[in-house]
Amino acid sequence: MASSKTSIYAALAANLLIAVTKFVAGGISNSAAMVSEGVHSLVDTVNELFLLLGLARSKKLPDATHPFGYGKELYFWSFIVSIMIFGLGGGVSIYQGIAHIIKPEALGDPTINYWVLSLSIVFEGASLIVAVKQFNQVRGDRPFWQAVVRSKDPSSFLVLFEDAAAVAGLFVVMICVYLSHRFNQPYIDGVASLLVGLILIVVSAILARESRSLLMGEGVSTQTRDKICRIVENDQDVVKVMHILSTYQSPSEVLLMLIVAFNEKMDTSDINVAIDRIRDQVKAEFKFVRFVVIQPESLEHHVLWNDESY
Repeated sequence: MASSKTSIYAALAANLLIAVTKFVAGGISNSAAMVSEGVHSLVDTVNELFLLLGLARSKKLPDATHPFGYGKELYFWSFIVSIMIFGLGGGVSIYQGIAHIIKPEALGDPTINYWVLSLSIVFEGASLIVAVKQFNQVRGDRPFWQAVVRSKDPSSFLVLFEDAAAVAGLFVVMICVYLSHRFNQPYIDGVASLLVGLILIVVSAILARESRSLLMGEGVSTQTRDKICRIVENDQDVVKVMHILSTYQSPSEVLLMLIVAFNEKMDTSDINVAIDRIRDQVKAEFKFVRFVVIQPESLEHHVLWNDESY
């Protein structure tokens, strides 16, 4: 979490500094692309604040109304961030772009745009480097996309995608600003705004997909399930693990439910002892498994239930 906060603070500082200068430059040069970039940076600034809010609220202790804690607050606010990128960032940029393509406005002096864009690339690039370094620490040796899909901490890749989209958008705007003045075609400025909007919508769709999966109750990986099953079935009193149910409550907290068939000769006291032993073994092996619920069930009942379900 600390590493996630580092990249969030870096992005927040960069976007806050850049947003105002982009709006000023866009107003002076009468550039729709620069105004769209200003909107982009402003939305990113608000997004970082939402992520920090989600991180803070996810740390609240469990209470009577939320016995498993508030970890999913982070997933909720991450999903809000992806919607913000789509609605405010992408939507406004596309609207601005189409409006200026249909009705181009006279171009102003582009000098200030080049200065602002160059400085923005430096600041956003520095933020992106921080985000990449933090994400690489999390992903280890895994391929990039696999690390994104398997990550349970959306704050680790949200900032990375935001910064990457920002840097890509800045280069698109700089190229289009140059072309619009080089060939005296004001509508190209609108094309830049449209392209920035499309970049943001693609990024928001990717982020929304990953955040939604976590918010809806994503469970542990198949490899982890198999390892848990082996640990439990290696216990001397266990006949079979019939079901493993799990869901991430936060990036570092998993709720695990095991439906287990124990030896039929065991009484209630013996089963309780076995449950405590198995719970301790699982939690010792997997530090992120915070809650373990073990439900005993007879093997005959399991077979009968499966037959009737068909």
